[in-house]
Amino acid sequence: MPMPRPPFETIALVLQGGGALGAYQAGVMEGLGEAGIEPDWVAGISIGAINAALIAGNPPETRIARLREFWTTVSQPAVFPFAAPWVDAALETVGDWRRRAWNGWSAWRALTEGQRGFFVPRAPTSFLGTQTPGHASFYDTAPLKSTLERLVDFDRINHGEMRLTVSAVDVASGNFEVFDNQHGRWRRRIRAEHIMASGALPPGFPAVGIEEAGPVEPARAGHAPRAAHWFWDGGLVSNTPLSQVLDDHPRRDTLAFQVDLWSARGDVPTNVVDAQERMKDIQYSSRTRAVTNMQAQELRQRRLLRELLELVPPGVRESHPACRAAARQATARSVAVIHLIYQDKDWDGLAKDYEFGAATMRNHWASGLADIERTLAHPQWLERPPGDDPFVTHDIHRYERERE
Repeated sequence: MPMPRPPFETIALVLQGGGALGAYQAGVMEGLGEAGIEPDWVAGISIGAINAALIAGNPPETRIARLREFWTTVSQPAVFPFAAPWVDAALETVGDWRRRAWNGWSAWRALTEGQRGFFVPRAPTSFLGTQTPGHASFYDTAPLKSTLERLVDFDRINHGEMRLTVSAVDVASGNFEVFDNQHGRWRRRIRAEHIMASGALPPGFPAVGIEEAGPVEPARAGHAPRAAHWFWDGGLVSNTPLSQVLDDHPRRDTLAFQVDLWSARGDVPTNVVDAQERMKDIQYSSRTRAVTNMQAQELRQRRLLRELLELVPPGVRESHPACRAAARQATARSVAVIHLIYQDKDWDGLAKDYEFGAATMRNHWASGLADIERTLAHPQWLERPPGDDPFVTHDIHRYERERE
């Protein structure tokens, strides 16, 4: 049943990068839609940026269908998309060595064939000599551009009904670049290239060239055309855009659904393959818990600063430069972060971020849906933080571990 809107000025959906694991985020969005919870703002990086564009670029009534169409499309190999679907279906509920072997086969096909509507391998001869920045990669992502333009209404995004923020890295400067449809130099100029840039993880995927913001004038005689900036995956710098949401100005009461695809918690590996997988988990989780703790501490300090300013006589508060500066930093807002983290399955492995098998996609989607449904079974978590603490976090998996 639809739930009443939680009592926050902003409801944000924050989507981490993680390749094939991104179907988990689609399942979370389906659960939010069924509960009638409509985000005001969706922020994503890498595959999270693609999911974010599909969410912001479609109305609520068609959003889940577009997400499902995307994930059904890209879960098929590019060369023989319908090869042995019956095996895929038969092994969907199996969690032993047979499923791990089948997932390994699917991952190998992704490496050698690519994924339909997403990426295809380049010819070996294309690696000879010097390439342009847009071709210096193992795979060509031109199919993704066509898929995004077919499934995402970029006019709707640029109209700004829902705020969209995706991030990438400027290859030349190494600076983090934020593409936002409502603010900054990319306002109302978001295109498929901005979404692709956020997911352009090298050396697999090529850098994406985007012109400077502002009207693009045609080249005049004797003048060179405007040069493009080249961008890579934002996850190279930060794979979790939570700070972008919570550091926004003006500061508002915010409920953030943080959907992570990598868990910082895990077992100590006992072999080289597991060590590589664990390294990925730690690297791409982007220390989400540490970021959350830092944001919580900062918000509590801002609340304390506001309370101290209230003890200063009004005349001094308004006239003294230090008090005026402090007032700009003080806040009385409240933040609640609902943390949803994909939990590894027994059949997951080192290739889990590029194993796009159809059965795996359906399993990831179902996991996201189940996690958000269990989370929403605690409606008190969607309320403003009680008492004097302005910042709270909730995590269904942590909650269930603590109750065991």
